[in-house]
Formats: sequence, structure tokens, C-alpha cells
Amino acid sequence: MKIQFLGHSAFYLETEKFKALIDPFLQNGITKATVSDFEELDYIFVTHGHGDHVGDTLELAEKTGATVILNHELAHHLGKTGIKLHSMHIGGRISFDFGRVKMTPALHGSSIVIDGELKEGGNPCGFIIEVEGKKIYHAGDTGLTLDMTLLEVEAIDLALLPIGGNFTMDVEDAVRAVSFIKPKKVIPMHYDTFPVIKADVQTFKDAVSAMTEVIILKGDAIYEL
Repeated sequence: MKIQFLGHSAFYLETEKFKALIDPFLQNGITKATVSDFEELDYIFVTHGHGDHVGDTLELAEKTGATVILNHELAHHLGKTGIKLHSMHIGGRISFDFGRVKMTPALHGSSIVIDGELKEGGNPCGFIIEVEGKKIYHAGDTGLTLDMTLLEVEAIDLALLPIGGNFTMDVEDAVRAVSFIKPKKVIPMHYDTFPVIKADVQTFKDAVSAMTEVIILKGDAIYEL
């Protein structure tokens, strides 16, 4: 499986039969990717309604016909656009043609701006995406939570965890999250995009190196899982 980090919390996942984006905020100043680079997409995963996570979802879904997987309230708002949607709620797990998806809790907000007005965007979330026998956990924007201890039984192959602080876990709390989840590998995300979420990624790597393998990806870098 190809995993490409597109900056902030955006990732591209690809296998022979599966092409997906997670939180496709491509205007993040890190990635060189644009909407025009994605001609084929099967799914788009959206963790919550904030603009730096919904990002280019609407344009990408209209262009490619991808199904957007998101919470029910966001699906209600975006449903008026005519794009393909699949809504879920926290704790739900369901099978798709590529594998299985579980929606996990996140401690954050999820408001969405529509016509200049702030609207309620339902519960923020993370996703466990199971493809080709591998489990990828994208935490979304979240603070540290004891719910993460429940993820140990999932045997996560790769965890994508925020470390930037201020809006999410910082390095210290992300280290504790790794001790809860016990993933085989971890990629830090949601840091250095803006000055307020600047973080020392090497400190994070050093702190968890005894627990898991840390993969530090710069914008647009690709990792083969």
C-alpha cells in the first residue's frame, strides 16, 4: 500500500484496487499537490467540518465521483451538493468493497462554515481503515483520551497522530497516546503548518522509539506499508 503525506493531516492511500484521500486540505502551503492531480478517487474520508480538514473535498468528489465518508451531520450539509456520501457515527464499523472502516472518537470541534455562517458539524472523529489486511488509524484532530486504550485490541499497523499542540495533542500527550494504542508504526501529523502548531518531531520520535517505529514524512513523501 502506498501512503503519501500531503501535509497537515492530509494523506493519499493507494492499492491496486483502492484510491482514497483523508482530510484533503491541499491549500496547506506544504504539499505541491492540487485537485487537478487526482483524476481517480474511490473514497474521501473527512474527520470533521473545519476548513483545514474538509479542504477540497467537494471539488474532488464532484470531479472524481468519489464517495465521501463522514459523520451524519456533515453528510446532511454536504448532501445538498449531490456528491456521493456515506454517513457514520462514532463506534460504527462497516464493510466496503476494499475492506472495513470504523469511526473512532476524537476530542475536538466539528463546525462547518456554510454561506458565511458557522453550522453545527456533528461529532469529530478518527478512522480505522482496514485495507489488504492492514489497519491504518487516522486520529483526526484530537486531544489525548483514555478511549485510545481501547485501540490496542485493534492491532493497528500504522497510526497517524497529531503532535502540534494548541488545537490537538502536543508531543508529550502524543507519546502517551502511542503507549495506549501500541501501533506497530506511527507517522506524526498536524504540526508545523502554522506557527501555533510548530513542534519538534525529532523529540517525538526519540520519546517513542522504544515502543514503535516512527516514520517522519515531509510534504508529498511516500511510504510503502
